[in-house]
Amino acid sequence: MNTLYFGDNLEILKKHISDESVDLIYLDPPFNSNRNYNVLFREHSGTDAPAQIKAFGDTWNWAGASEAWDNFPGLCPVPKVIELMNGFHNAIGENDVMAYLVMMAPRLYHLHRVLKTSGSLYLHCDTTASSYLRIISDCIFGPKNFKNEIIWKRTSAHANVGKRYGVISDILFFYTKSTNYIWNTQHAAYSDEHITNSYRYIEKATGRHYASRDLTASMQRASKGQLYEWKGIKPPPSRCWSCAIEQMERYEAENLILYSKNGYPRLKVYLDSMHGVPLQNIWIDIPVIAAQSSERLGYPTQKPLALLERIIAASSNYGDIVLDPFCGCGTTVVAAQKLDRKWIGIDITPIATSLVQKRLYDSFGARNSRLLSKEDPAQSIAFDLEGLPTDLFGAKLLYDKDLSHKDFEMWAVGLIPAIPQEKKGADKGIDGFAYFHDNPKKPSKAVVQVKGGHVTANQIRDLFGVLHTEKAQLGFFICLEAPTKPMRDAALAAGYYQAPSGVGRRVEMLQIRTIEDLLEGRNFDFPLYGSNISYSQAEQMQESLTQEEMDI
Repeated sequence: MNTLYFGDNLEILKKHISDESVDLIYLDPPFNSNRNYNVLFREHSGTDAPAQIKAFGDTWNWAGASEAWDNFPGLCPVPKVIELMNGFHNAIGENDVMAYLVMMAPRLYHLHRVLKTSGSLYLHCDTTASSYLRIISDCIFGPKNFKNEIIWKRTSAHANVGKRYGVISDILFFYTKSTNYIWNTQHAAYSDEHITNSYRYIEKATGRHYASRDLTASMQRASKGQLYEWKGIKPPPSRCWSCAIEQMERYEAENLILYSKNGYPRLKVYLDSMHGVPLQNIWIDIPVIAAQSSERLGYPTQKPLALLERIIAASSNYGDIVLDPFCGCGTTVVAAQKLDRKWIGIDITPIATSLVQKRLYDSFGARNSRLLSKEDPAQSIAFDLEGLPTDLFGAKLLYDKDLSHKDFEMWAVGLIPAIPQEKKGADKGIDGFAYFHDNPKKPSKAVVQVKGGHVTANQIRDLFGVLHTEKAQLGFFICLEAPTKPMRDAALAAGYYQAPSGVGRRVEMLQIRTIEDLLEGRNFDFPLYGSNISYSQAEQMQESLTQEEMDI
């Protein structure tokens, strides 16, 4: 079931996702008509790289949505939504916000369709269009199935806010498909003040903090089994015991009863046995991903893994299916995989699908099932990739379809998988980086170059020059055509690379693989099997080694 789709999520939902087949949906649809989202990767030095990748144009406009509006009743056949959207059209006109709503409403309709009756949906948005999306969702899911508006504090206070209040939060709308839905109560940690005031006792023998709780209750709670004598003691006047005598006996057997000076029993409640405070609808305990965080990928809309883990833990169970139709850099699918759920991710850009593949590889060693090779362990985690080429013919179609060939290049980088880079120019033809761990002193690096057209030996020699400029250890050259003998000779002339530690195999410094090679599982050679690591892991290694040197 674990499947990553490339393409328009509306078409994929209609063609590939069955009715009532998904347990949980999380979506963070983009909207900001004033800019494009870009992926920014930091250079190895830690400074911001000047190169950016246009991940997707977040410029919903009426020109692009007018045809969908003409066909809207067929795209979203919900009478209440059709009536509502006509009202919006009359009220706010033909603009970017209306275009966004025209594109979102059919997607919300199909997301409701594929959701199981026991399922839930979390719609993540900001104030730009949240009020409109809330009304549309009410019409599709029903107002009674709206459970919460969750406020997530995503950043700290801003100093320069102009003539308004600073915006530091996002909104999540929590809907269910019915009143009988999956729910696992989540808890937040107690505050230091609460622990100090309530769990102020310390057990001498164990050092455990505990609270002393009253074991009596109001007579309004009295039942037949709560009025009795306990070791000759009756409850105070107008009160009863808080539990039946059988429970009181269990407390006594577990040494959980204390006795006050006047002889009344009290319950010993250990701090480490409590779950915490049941989670409320304002979340301030999950910070945004910091600039130097090892979790940060540089994807502008990336959400913290802890945020998705909380949602998945609350509204699904082990083995359930989680869907993210705007999966971006893959936080939802990574969280689902981590929590033993099945997942479906959809995105419309090859850059995103390449990032997701790299992230799954970094986190779990997971590979596209079609690319598993004999070198991969038998227990390797596999997922399916749909909508992108699976053979040489499809690769050529992708190359020919895109005049800039950037989609082709980003897809090819994902076959390694490596971290995709942006455009030709100052980067001297670098399409990706792969980091690997074969050196105890610092992470090593390979530069990746992709060529779809005519290939020559000069391109191999140029890559050798880039290798030295980038202070990289290896160069990976991916081509659509078969390499010529002069190309292979030029690669061999560059020599071999051996890990400084002497561990691992000697590999060619410049390596050439065709698209067909990669599709058939013949990947590039690293000095150590399985040594391909993420950029964040490389940074962590470098920072750890630097700290060790400082300690010395």
